[in-house]
Amino acid sequence: MAMIIGEGGGQGPDGPAAGPAGDVIKDATTETFQADVLEASMQQPVIVDLWAPWCEPCKQLQPALEKVVANAGGKIRLVKVNIDEEQQIAQALRVQSIPAVFAFDKGQPVDGFVGAQSESQIKAFVERLIGPVGPSPVDQALEQAQAALEAEDFGQAAAVFQQVMQHEPGNIDALAGLGRAMIGLGNIDDVRELVDSLDEPTRADDRIHGLIAQLDLLSEGAADLAPLNARIAADENDHEARFELAKALAAMNKRDEAVDALIAIIERKRDWNDEAARKELIKFFEAFGPTDPATVEGRKKLSAAWFS
Repeated sequence: MAMIIGEGGGQGPDGPAAGPAGDVIKDATTETFQADVLEASMQQPVIVDLWAPWCEPCKQLQPALEKVVANAGGKIRLVKVNIDEEQQIAQALRVQSIPAVFAFDKGQPVDGFVGAQSESQIKAFVERLIGPVGPSPVDQALEQAQAALEAEDFGQAAAVFQQVMQHEPGNIDALAGLGRAMIGLGNIDDVRELVDSLDEPTRADDRIHGLIAQLDLLSEGAADLAPLNARIAADENDHEARFELAKALAAMNKRDEAVDALIAIIERKRDWNDEAARKELIKFFEAFGPTDPATVEGRKKLSAAWFS
């Protein structure tokens, strides 16, 4: 069954939006600061995020802050303060630039930072206050989808990857995983349309590049294996036949056999056709993906054959 990803905080057209319902993420004013921050921090740490609608780095930072806090399971709170509306708070905290983030504990500021931070930096900041923070629902869903993909349960994998993309449309892992799952389902034309719709920076990402490499392998089509095997049986040094056999096997998704065919060329004559077998193997690894068993074992075989 597909994992259900919980709703998180978002961003409105004029700036960061209000957090999800409840007290874990909320907006504060000058009137509520005492209760929302100082008094609340007597029970658990409270992060105060000072932002403004015109501040672009604030818009980048706040969704990541909300995500990490939401993943903390209620062990920490996030209070957002719009300094355009609550200038007294900014003055009291001596804020000179935004985004500015303060951590309060037992009524006192104990840590903080200024400027945009990556999600991993924010997570480290939060973990200094409360200890380890577990994976997000999206991360858990991606793990579930990847496991289904590796088990060749392509329908389940596609469903979960699509669910992730509904919550994070720009998630490259989900996008690439969805493409691979759709290939597994035989929806090649749909994957081509998906790839063609992407902008150049996204297409240049290694994960999407690997997906494109897999499409390229499939576009070569599966040749008739019998004549190629016959040629190899007649002459084990017919490297051209073995090379074509490898590409045909890859197009048929017989990954281990495809890798072994190229390894056989390298073992016999590694510089054949300007190292064509090694170069084609690299394409295979890109197409299969770095964690695919055929890639992992293939790299070991390549290393052993190349340096033997």
